[in-house]
Amino acid sequence: MSIQSVDRALSILNLFSASMTQLGITEIAKSINLTNSTTHGLVKTLRHNGYLYQDPDTKKYSLGIRNFELGHYFLGASKIYQAGAAASYRLAEDTNLNTRLAILEKDEIVVILSVYSKSDRFQYYQIGPRIPLYCTALGKTILARFLKDEFKQYIESTSFHAFTPHTITDPQLLAVSLRNADSDGYVMDKEEMIRGTVCIGSPIFDRHNKPIAAISLSSGLDLINHENFQNFTDNLVRTAADISYALGYRNLP
Repeated sequence: MSIQSVDRALSILNLFSASMTQLGITEIAKSINLTNSTTHGLVKTLRHNGYLYQDPDTKKYSLGIRNFELGHYFLGASKIYQAGAAASYRLAEDTNLNTRLAILEKDEIVVILSVYSKSDRFQYYQIGPRIPLYCTALGKTILARFLKDEFKQYIESTSFHAFTPHTITDPQLLAVSLRNADSDGYVMDKEEMIRGTVCIGSPIFDRHNKPIAAISLSSGLDLINHENFQNFTDNLVRTAADISYALGYRNLP
């Protein structure tokens, strides 16, 4: 049983995103189908507790510092972050490529750590933190480990959107692109989320042998033909296996 006021307050917080950083009372009220007066009361409470901040000039609201604090507390308690953070930094240093660590959340992937290569001109791209499974190496490598029924359910419940001309939006073609995931140990996306970017991802498993996270390497289009590509993929797969082992996974080759 949900509590209406709590649901409404959370709905307000969920309105904010990378493309929607500031909102006024009227905008918030319309978005959650409430009156301005009711919305103002909820917003006032959220602001008082640090979850919203009001710009003194525009009078609009943005997320407050309390959300940032809670995010850090989450990372401190996250077993995946604890097991994978140091390994992610080592991987980025060894390969000189951008490295990301992400966790599976319902039918999407959430990036919890990004380590940028000092020499990579693509580092200004910020994917996420919440991104689809079907068009990123991080998500696809997890999707490739779904059971048949799980994959079918995902396909039926997902609205496919083309982020670039290279995004795979056909379920059958998506399945084909995942065909070699087990033998290779990784999945690749070629400009499927961001133009000019290639990414390779490997899954991370928990002690129940379930794919719950992923780690990736990314760079420009020359990554595919790089002379060290095999070393990159070997290092990536090995790092994912090490993190999985730290999480209790024992079904290793």
